[in-house]
Amino acid sequence: MARTKEFDPDAALLSALDLFWRKGYEATSMADLVDHLGIGRASLYATFGNKHELYLKALDRYGETHDPSLALELSQPGPALPAVRAVVRRFAAESADASRRERGCFVTNTAAELAPHDEAAARRVERSWGHVETLLHSALLRARAQGELPDGRDPCALARMLLVLMQGFRVVGKASTEPGRVLDAAEAALTLLD
Repeated sequence: MARTKEFDPDAALLSALDLFWRKGYEATSMADLVDHLGIGRASLYATFGNKHELYLKALDRYGETHDPSLALELSQPGPALPAVRAVVRRFAAESADASRRERGCFVTNTAAELAPHDEAAARRVERSWGHVETLLHSALLRARAQGELPDGRDPCALARMLLVLMQGFRVVGKASTEPGRVLDAAEAALTLLD
């Protein structure tokens, strides 16, 4: 007879995500995971594989659950530019919030720590960024079709610029104690939409 798991794998995955998000990949040991999750090493390996596999599963879960409102915000009927501006300002405000400094964004953290030398992590980062860029591009195409975006503005290039800027907010916000740096950059960038 097969033994039943004595823990909830979904809860354990969320707990691992929490630990990786706070400490990063390299600074989190298997012993840390065993202690934090409260499950045995053998059960951890049997359920999730090695540390790297567990990290990737946690990153996938983050992508599935983090910021589900973004698509809704950018696809509301009516004028599109106010929604784009609101999203950029929200990213800036979240990044400038000192209470969020320790964690930052899990995708951005992964991009900085693992993506340069980890193909699986890099693919997940690229997928996340591609999703955000597509949402921004779609909203900006709508804005152009509705006459909100000035002639000569390229929705694709603007979407890419905003994606890079928003990821930059996450990096600078994690390291800087000067919130104005991020907030001012957001407002300056948004003038390109006028």
